[in-house]
Amino acid sequence: MPASLVQTFRAFAYNNAWANHRLLTACAGLSQAEFVAARTGFFPSLQATLNHIHVIDLFYVDALEGGWLGPAAWANEVPYPSVAALQAAQAAVDQRLIAHCEALTAGRLDDVVKVNRDTSVQTERRDRLLMHLFQHQIHHRGQAHAMLSETTVKPPQFDEFFAASEAPLREAEFKELGWSEAAVWGG
Repeated sequence: MPASLVQTFRAFAYNNAWANHRLLTACAGLSQAEFVAARTGFFPSLQATLNHIHVIDLFYVDALEGGWLGPAAWANEVPYPSVAALQAAQAAVDQRLIAHCEALTAGRLDDVVKVNRDTSVQTERRDRLLMHLFQHQIHHRGQAHAMLSETTVKPPQFDEFFAASEAPLREAEFKELGWSEAAVWGG
């Protein structure tokens, strides 16, 4: 039986958290100088790129939860200067996104979400906002992945999360994150 759209969003939320965990764990192997070093990308460093992912996640997750944080989310573009601090903060917002997606129902997917844009209020369907958020995360994680390839730390694989044949590779990380295959895939 095909997965429902709700289960697909839940899987994307878990995949997002797993990819962030993998990327930030790899970045923990960098020195602070390597983390802040100038690199080619939309943002000028791994530090700036990964903090951008975090603040935009915070912006949209807050809106999905009915909050009104708005642009205050990025008032400080680099709220977490070190990998360790960023890793903890990112894990927390990732868990909020998982909890939001775990609570989804088919009937809530087309609910309107209000997004505080400071001078205006954006209204967006919940499913479209989630798709935008996941695309944003993937886009900038790809840039960070490319930046990491310019360092002494090997960039992690991101593309085996959904492959059943790769389940043994995920097992230890899922255990570390407190997840099970059944929790992620819905039974």
